[in-house]
Amino acid sequence: MITKEGFDKLRIELSVKLKNGLDFTLAASIIWLAIAFVWTLNAKPYDKSVLTFIVGSVMLPLALLISKIIKTTWTIKENPLQPLGLWLNFAQLFYFPFLVFTLIKSPGYFVMVYAIITGAHFFPYAWFYKTNLFAIFAGLISLGSLIMGLVVATEQMYLIPLMMSVALFVLTILLHFDSKKKQRLWTNEINKSY
Repeated sequence: MITKEGFDKLRIELSVKLKNGLDFTLAASIIWLAIAFVWTLNAKPYDKSVLTFIVGSVMLPLALLISKIIKTTWTIKENPLQPLGLWLNFAQLFYFPFLVFTLIKSPGYFVMVYAIITGAHFFPYAWFYKTNLFAIFAGLISLGSLIMGLVVATEQMYLIPLMMSVALFVLTILLHFDSKKKQRLWTNEINKSY
């Protein structure tokens, strides 16, 4: 049976070795910037929504490329919590029926719903990586997207993915510093055990 301290050590190991998922948040900030561009195009909201799906499909390859550049690890075989990260990411797919409904019934709000789903899916990563940053940004992104969707005209929906891109870039920077701080603690802990 793993104790609370044991769980905390496993979570800190994930935070340090996976660098808080920086490769994914940085890739997402780039993709959301591209989505903002899509929503500035002179096209029907339905077409922009379909293009948004297409642009979003680049997420995994881009995250993999960024992971090679910043040298992140994707798997830690000896950490039993590591597969949970993949499951948490897949969980957002179960929200996609909301996206399909919005695409069909109200495509002008598709990007808002997509942003809310993306933001909300960060929440459990606060526990996974043992950092409240994911919980804070899950709330800021989800509520910010809703408020912007209620306030801005449908012709200005590009502001939502632009806000997403900025928020994700800020989150990436903060996660980097959090990971570095934990790296120092992790190294000290390892040195004490020898």
